[in-house]
Amino acid sequence: MTTEETIDLFDKYVIGNYTRLPRVIVKGEGCYMFDADGNRILDMFPGWAVSAIGHCHPKVVEAIRTQAGELLHIDNTFYSGPQGRLAKLLSERAFGGKSFFCNSGAAANEAALKLARLHTSQQKYKFITAEGSFHGRTFATLTATAQPKHHEGLLPLLPGFVYVPFNNIQALEAAFTDEVAAVMVEPIQGEGGINIATKEYLQAIRRLCDENGALVIFDEVQTGIGRTGKWFAYQHFGIEPDIMTMAKALGGGVAIGAMMAKEEVAASLVPGKHATTFGGSALVCAAAVAVIEAIEEEKLLENAINIGQYAKDKLDQLKQKHSIIDHVRGVGLMIGLQLNTPGAEIVDKCLQNGLRINCTQGTVLRLMPPMIVNKSQIDQAIDILDNVLTEGQK
Repeated sequence: MTTEETIDLFDKYVIGNYTRLPRVIVKGEGCYMFDADGNRILDMFPGWAVSAIGHCHPKVVEAIRTQAGELLHIDNTFYSGPQGRLAKLLSERAFGGKSFFCNSGAAANEAALKLARLHTSQQKYKFITAEGSFHGRTFATLTATAQPKHHEGLLPLLPGFVYVPFNNIQALEAAFTDEVAAVMVEPIQGEGGINIATKEYLQAIRRLCDENGALVIFDEVQTGIGRTGKWFAYQHFGIEPDIMTMAKALGGGVAIGAMMAKEEVAASLVPGKHATTFGGSALVCAAAVAVIEAIEEEKLLENAINIGQYAKDKLDQLKQKHSIIDHVRGVGLMIGLQLNTPGAEIVDKCLQNGLRINCTQGTVLRLMPPMIVNKSQIDQAIDILDNVLTEGQK
C-alpha cells in the first residue's frame, strides 16, 4: 500500500483528532524508523518517548512472542506470573511500594487521584498541581493539567483542583488548606517544556503534605524507567512520594501504565473501588519485565547519564553558533532547547532531512532519544539540526 493510499484510508475512516505528519511508518529498528517510501529517519523522540530502549528491542520482541504463545490475557480475578514478576521488579527499584496496572499514563494518574481521595479523610477533596503540567486527557487528569489551552471547549471541569506556579514555594504554601488530599507534580515537566523542579520545591511539597495530612503524587509517566539516568526522577531529589505513576517507557512499545503506592496507602484501594479490564495483561507485563532486564543488562542507566551529558555539551556548542537557541536544559536523555522563536518549522525541516524531534510549548525543541543511543547518532542528529538552523538564517 502506498503512502497516498494509507493517508486516504485515514482521511475516510479515522477521526482526525491528531495533526499527523505526512509519513507512513512501516518499520522501527533501534534508533531508526522507516517509512513506506523507503526513507530512514533517525528518531530522537521515539513513539512520544514510549520506545525508550529503541524500536523493537530484540529482548522485548522475544518476550512478546513467547508470551503470546502461552497466554495473551486473563482477567484480574485470577493471578498471572508476569504481573507478579513485574510488580516485584518495580518495587525493588523504587520505594518498596505496591503496584496497580492499567493501560496508559492518564489511567495511572486517574487511579492515583482516586487513591488519594480514598486514603485521606472525607473533607479532603482538593488537589494542588503546577502550572505548565500535563497529566492526561480524562476529565480528572485534564483538570489536573494546569494549561488553559487544553481546557478550551470542555468547561466546566471537575471541582477541587488548585493551580500554583511551578517551583514557587510561597504560592504552594499559600494554596494549602485542610481540604487538600494531595499534591500531584512532575519532577521534570515534559510536555510543559522540560522544566526541572528544584530540590527545595519538591522537599517543600513533601514537608507541607506531611504537615497537613496530604499525599505526594509524582507523575513519572515521562521521567520514569531510566530516562533521566535513574530508575525514577524522584531519586535525584532525596525524597520519596507516597504515590507514583508511570507508563510510556515501561512496556517498550506496548500499552501499559502503572500506579505504585506505599504499602500503607495502597491498602486503601480495596476490591470494588477501582479496576480495569485490560490492565496488567500477561502480554504487556512480560514485555515490561523484558524492558527492565534489558536496561540492566545493557547498562542503559549509565548510558542515559553519559550520552545525555555528551548531547547537552554538543547542543551547548550549537548554541554558540546559533543565536536562535537561548539555552539548553535537561536531565539524562530528557533534553529541551529553549528557542527565541517558534520551533514548529524547524521540526518539519528536520524530518525532511531524516531527523525526528518534537516542539512543545511553541518554542522548546524536545529531544528524548532512546537510551541505547550512541555518540555517533547524537552527532548525526546535531549535524542535521545544525544544517537546518543554518539554512533558516539564509
